[in-house]
Amino acid sequence: MAWILDTPLTCIQRFCVNVIKSGQVPRHIAFIMDGNRRYATKNHIKKVAGHKSGFDKLAETLKWCFELGIEEVTVYAFSIENFKRSQEEVEGLMELAKEKFRNLLEEGDKLKEEGVCVRVIGNLSLIPEDIRRDIAKAMIMTRNNKKLFLNVGFAYTSKDEICSSIKTIINGVKNDEISIDDIDEKLISDCLYTNHSKEPDILIRTSGEVRFSDFLLWQSWNSLIYFTDILWPEFSIWHLLGAVFQYQRQSRDSECLNKDYNECNEKVKNFLDNVDEKRWAQLELYAKN
Repeated sequence: MAWILDTPLTCIQRFCVNVIKSGQVPRHIAFIMDGNRRYATKNHIKKVAGHKSGFDKLAETLKWCFELGIEEVTVYAFSIENFKRSQEEVEGLMELAKEKFRNLLEEGDKLKEEGVCVRVIGNLSLIPEDIRRDIAKAMIMTRNNKKLFLNVGFAYTSKDEICSSIKTIINGVKNDEISIDDIDEKLISDCLYTNHSKEPDILIRTSGEVRFSDFLLWQSWNSLIYFTDILWPEFSIWHLLGAVFQYQRQSRDSECLNKDYNECNEKVKNFLDNVDEKRWAQLELYAKN
């Protein structure tokens, strides 16, 4: 199944999307796609089949976000904590990820046409080599697409991300690229996996759980949090429109969701450029292995 569906909206859906678009549309929405396993239990299917249904729902949801004019979507696909699940489920999830990232590589022309840039955020060193290779190829292939940014949290937790940012900064100080006085909130943000992303305007969690599960804890400091009881594979365009409508009711200028930082100095800019270069060089190595 494609990463973004071509399924057209119904007339009433199109009408409601246009009504919502007449107001302030969020630039960035994040999803904790929870409930795949409960959906599988509810429908008497295997857990992996429930996760597959969850991916199919993601493809549909991305289409809705595209129609709404949302610029960026971040999804929690696989937590580092998920490695603690049963071997059968983890292996099934890895096989599903392998299939989907290979499908993505086959959809390069379509993704370019739609302008979709795929960025996987997480600790890629924890992922099996073959999946890591395909992820790297997908990120490199879609790097210059600019219409819709899809960030996939895979082998991700916020604690790991923040630790990684701190280690990057410590190495910068050790190598005399930056000084201790250069360390501030902005520098930590600029060294996160999401360093090129806007902070999310809305964070949506499905399945009735009302916790963050270590997802985007740094970035969602001022996001609208929208919890819904619906299981992720049953999420519909009406749930998405409801979340956006609630966001619009807050009457907040979206610019307020991003902190007002001072410009960094030339030394810090050079350090951050080097961090980016090293990350892309690492992806190039992964893509060749």
